[in-house]
Amino acid sequence: MAVTIDDIKKLKELTGIGLTDAKAALVEADGDFDKALQALRKKGLTKAEKKGDREAREGIIDSYVHGGRIGVLVEVNCETDFVARVEGFKTFAHEIALQVAAMAPTYVSEADIPAKELKRVRDEAKEKALEDGKKADFVDKIVEGQVKKYFDEKVLLNQTYIKNEKQTVNDFLKENVAILGENLVIRQFKRIELGVSE
Repeated sequence: MAVTIDDIKKLKELTGIGLTDAKAALVEADGDFDKALQALRKKGLTKAEKKGDREAREGIIDSYVHGGRIGVLVEVNCETDFVARVEGFKTFAHEIALQVAAMAPTYVSEADIPAKELKRVRDEAKEKALEDGKKADFVDKIVEGQVKKYFDEKVLLNQTYIKNEKQTVNDFLKENVAILGENLVIRQFKRIELGVSE
């Protein structure tokens, strides 16, 4: 498959790498755009994980109001005030606000789940599995599966990203870390729905 200049430009835009690197990735993938993009994402995610330890204290607070009925505030941090002003970072923060509005998560990450709540959900799942007559050997696996499923819907980073069902919000976060070249942290959010109190 031939490598076209349009594919090189498109790959550069999607990943934030230079034209030479984009061309090299396409050559390596025999001109297969999707294969090249996947390979670059894997490399980018590896770099993103290394950046995850760096402190992120700059950033922005973004807001989104949907139809006057749902309002969201999110704090998203990066490492430098330069990146905080970059359009790609602002877009990322806004996408997170849209996600929170649409999917109503309760926690940012699994680390935010109170131990008491985790125990409650685990105990309920275990009780149900035993009531359903599941074999003792399988109860722990069933409980872990139920707990994971329950919290995947409540934890923002574990949710399926609303604009790409093949990605979690955490995958989307890492992709943006790779593109922007800095550690990014979704620090907190607040979601208000008309007529609904916590």
